[in-house]
Amino acid sequence: MPHPFESGLIVQGIDPSLRLADFKLIAFDMDSTLINIECVDEIAAAAGRKAEVAAITEAAMRGEIADYKDSLRRRVALLAGVPLSALEVVWSQHLELNPGAEELVGACQAAGLSTLIVSGGFTFFTDRLQARLGIDDTRSNQLEVVEGHLTGRLVDQAWGDICDGDEKRRKLLENCAALGISPSQAIAVGDGANDLPMMSAAGLSVAYHAKPAVRERAMVAINSGGLDRLLEVLR
Repeated sequence: MPHPFESGLIVQGIDPSLRLADFKLIAFDMDSTLINIECVDEIAAAAGRKAEVAAITEAAMRGEIADYKDSLRRRVALLAGVPLSALEVVWSQHLELNPGAEELVGACQAAGLSTLIVSGGFTFFTDRLQARLGIDDTRSNQLEVVEGHLTGRLVDQAWGDICDGDEKRRKLLENCAALGISPSQAIAVGDGANDLPMMSAAGLSVAYHAKPAVRERAMVAINSGGLDRLLEVLR
């Protein structure tokens, strides 16, 4: 049975003696997990299309759209013509770290864990978060920009064109192999359906203010409070 800690924190199926230092890698989803927004929705606001894009985002995160890649391409296509300056506004005026993010990342780094952001979002934001938080590695999608405006397309990268759930899982396992560790020594933190593949591969899965299907399958569900509540479980 799930064990309730204080209100809003549910833990099930883990060894209560586990400590943070027993793990060697932590992988974070970005949008609505590490940060407070869905970046694609906020960029869409600059094009007057936020409601349309947000509806697709919500359906994808709930798992109602089976093909995440198709859903992302549809959303990105609606961003065609948005100036790059709009992304700067999202970064500087709308994007904030979720409560407890800096504390959890700092604690993981102090305990010797490698840190990773794996996101269906965009390199524009993951690169900046990597620099801000000292994150070791990232994997996300690159928006195509021509003459200072988004084209509505994504740039092909060496590993593929879209970081979806399968790519998040593959990247987590790739980093485990590079570190010479077992996936059981990895933590995966997310909130949406496309985080489930990496969460199922990791030794510890953490749902942060997540969709119901994700909360139900996670070993730790943080339903109130900040990301640092994981430190109540792994001291």
